[in-house]
Amino acid sequence: MSYELALAFGKSFLFVFAAILPILNPAATAPIFLGLTEGASPSTRALLARRIARNMFALMVGSMLVGSYVLEFFGISLPIVRVGGGLIVAASAWRLLNANHVSDDSRSALAESYTPEQARRQAFYPLTFPISCGPGSIAAAITVGVALNDTRLSLSLVRMGGGVLALLTIGLLLYLAFRYAQQLLKPLGEAGSVIFLRLSAFILLCLGVQIVWDGLSELLRSLLL
Repeated sequence: MSYELALAFGKSFLFVFAAILPILNPAATAPIFLGLTEGASPSTRALLARRIARNMFALMVGSMLVGSYVLEFFGISLPIVRVGGGLIVAASAWRLLNANHVSDDSRSALAESYTPEQARRQAFYPLTFPISCGPGSIAAAITVGVALNDTRLSLSLVRMGGGVLALLTIGLLLYLAFRYAQQLLKPLGEAGSVIFLRLSAFILLCLGVQIVWDGLSELLRSLLL
């Protein structure tokens, strides 16, 4: 019996890790984090990285464990979540795509105004949701949570434990990617970083449109059936 539980724990860990990590994709989100925190000091960015990783973990665990019940209680379908969240992602990407390049003087002014208190206010919205952990990630976590449930309580608890550990590991990877994002992009130089940030913002915009389209497609299919 213990072997079966250990095997279920390992399988659920690998399942959740493989299903969620490509969707969250911390390496691709790190440049967006840099662009949205332009002017923040390294200590403030480190604070933000910790808070975002913690918020992401809590949001994903909540979605995996009780997300389907919450949506059912409020009568909200997953396609509606995708449409609403996709619009927020697209709007955030559009603002980032059209942001003016920050000069040295304005960067100094931003650094003075981007206080730790302001960072705390922005740690959840928009930096955690929808930039780091969007509607697609939440929908995936809800789907994974349903798949991990089992009629046997002990097996269900073990599977959920493996899933929680996988999300904790992903949270650690997200923290490291955000914490050292500036060092990772440093070899590109200032001009290369600006270009990379613009490309990342454009990809994020396309991702937001794709999420909206997926939600609308599901809604249209439900109307035609």
